[in-house]
Formats: sequence, C-alpha cells, structure tokens
Amino acid sequence: MEGSLKGKLLIALPTLKDPLFERAVILLCAHNEEHAMGIVINHAMTDIGCNELFDQLGMQNAPSTQVPLLLGGPVCPERGFVLHSDDYDAEGATASIMDGVCLTATEDVLLALASDTPPEKAVLALGYAGWGEGQLEEEIMENVWLVADASEALIYDKSYNTKWNRALASIGVSPENLNSQAGHA
Repeated sequence: MEGSLKGKLLIALPTLKDPLFERAVILLCAHNEEHAMGIVINHAMTDIGCNELFDQLGMQNAPSTQVPLLLGGPVCPERGFVLHSDDYDAEGATASIMDGVCLTATEDVLLALASDTPPEKAVLALGYAGWGEGQLEEEIMENVWLVADASEALIYDKSYNTKWNRALASIGVSPENLNSQAGHA
C-alpha cells in the first residue's frame, strides 16, 4: 500500500468478530512502513467516567465539562491519549493528525482539560490499536477494514452507537449490503 493512511478512518467490516474491534471506527494517528497506531473513536467506556478517572489519577481538578472517555484500543489500556482541537499545543508533545485534530498523551493535556481554557473539542481514550510492519496493509487486503476520509464532526461526535453506520455512509456503503462472511475467489 503506497502512502500514509495517517488521518484516515478504518471501519471494521462485519467479518471482524474480535469483540475489541467489532463495528469499530479507528482514527489512524500514525502510519508508516514500520507500524500503524490508531484510536477507536466509537467505543465509549461504560464502567468509568472522565471525572472518576481524574479522581483515580489524584488530579485536584476535573474538567468542568464532561469529556468523553473512550476505550481507544487494547494496547496500553492504562495509558491515556487525548484527541483534541488544534487550539491546544503542548510544545514537542502534540502531534497534528489532520486539520482540527491533534493527539497529545502527556499529563499537561489533562491539566489543560481541567483548566479555565481547555481545548474547544476533546475526547480522552484509554489505550490504542497498533499494528506491526505490514500488518495493517495485510488486514486491509484481507477485507478486515474499509478506509475512509475522517472528519472532525465524526471524530468528536458523542453519538457512539451510530458512528459505525455514519462512517460507512460517508463512503456510500450501507451496512445491509455488507456480508458477514469473508469472500474467497
């Protein structure tokens, strides 16, 4: 596969039965010849909220507005990653993913979320999805994932239950037309 998919969405096809990735929509935050890394943007955490997480981390303040907390993927689930608008930049620690979307994974961004001037838009994810050299490309060739352009609206939207359908619709695919059986030529 030529070129980086950084800033694109991966949309899980029905053939992907792994419960961690079933109906997942993943924003790819890094992609090169050696690896790929992304954040699942449609699996909300149900057992803990953002304020509880801040309490567990021993942080004095929690965000004044509720920041969504997502299960970002199975790798390093104890580590936090914040996808946020580009109005926040932690010098040397913030990576631009696409227009209007950045990624920061330091304590500074958590302090910013709880400050009087938080990023305009933000979601906090625990863990990430990762692939080794050639693994993602192989999965795409095996029809595990569809690739789509990402949009700020979809990334920050809090309607998680419909995000998979809307991601598919963004590329003209209806879930009813997808077969849950892998095809072989």
